[in-house]
Amino acid sequence: MAKPSKKVLVLAQKWLAIYTKPRWEKRVDILLKEKGVESYCPLNKVRRKWSDRVKIVEEPLFKSYVFVKVIDSDRTRVRMTNGVINFVYWDGKPALIREKEINAIKRFLDEHENVEVHPMEFRKNQRVIVISGPLMDQEGSVLDVNRKMVKVAIESLGYVLVAYIERTKLSSVQTR
Repeated sequence: MAKPSKKVLVLAQKWLAIYTKPRWEKRVDILLKEKGVESYCPLNKVRRKWSDRVKIVEEPLFKSYVFVKVIDSDRTRVRMTNGVINFVYWDGKPALIREKEINAIKRFLDEHENVEVHPMEFRKNQRVIVISGPLMDQEGSVLDVNRKMVKVAIESLGYVLVAYIERTKLSSVQTR
């Protein structure tokens, strides 16, 4: 008689951003790893000069942020870690970070020192491309910029479609 097959439940781990107490990024990363949670605190190699020497030190690239790869049921355990304030939220849900974005940060920091982080700003008439969602890969022009949304005109089929798109779903088009 054959044994009944056991269904294997595969739980999807997702990268999320957490907000930490100021200057607690490295400590939170260590505490999470001690709990068995996969975490990543991107460290920037920066040259610091003292009166008698120059030294390369590692500083967190994103102040007060650490990334964790967890399943939903582990979120409480992460939140209860000393130094963690909360998850970073976007539209009422924890902000998801794609695996390829984490890998891109890791590769970039492996190749470069003294990296600076600047928020992406959008200006009226700037050319942009939609990087996710139903309008993915469509180019358009910025008509208006709000706090979280950008009004973009997408020219196609002889018509102009106007959509409000989240800033995180846009990227600047490089002029050729």
